[in-house]
Amino acid sequence: MKPIARYMEAARISVAELGKAAQLDTKLVQAIVSGNFIPSPAQRQRLAAAFGVSTDDISWGHSVPVEHLRGNG
Repeated sequence: MKPIARYMEAARISVAELGKAAQLDTKLVQAIVSGNFIPSPAQRQRLAAAFGVSTDDISWGHSVPVEHLRGNG
């Protein structure tokens, strides 16, 4: 299991090319690749199919830490 960015590096494709292959918006694919968005099951299937792998072969978690801010405004 490895991040989708590693599959992109191995295949030498860009975010735009992956978006086209998976029939997803480029901005959405960029958010997924950067770890800022977790794709839906249908989006995962499209992205995995673009690489010819199972959805279980790709790690889909957030790579950017989620921080909760509290203030006493």
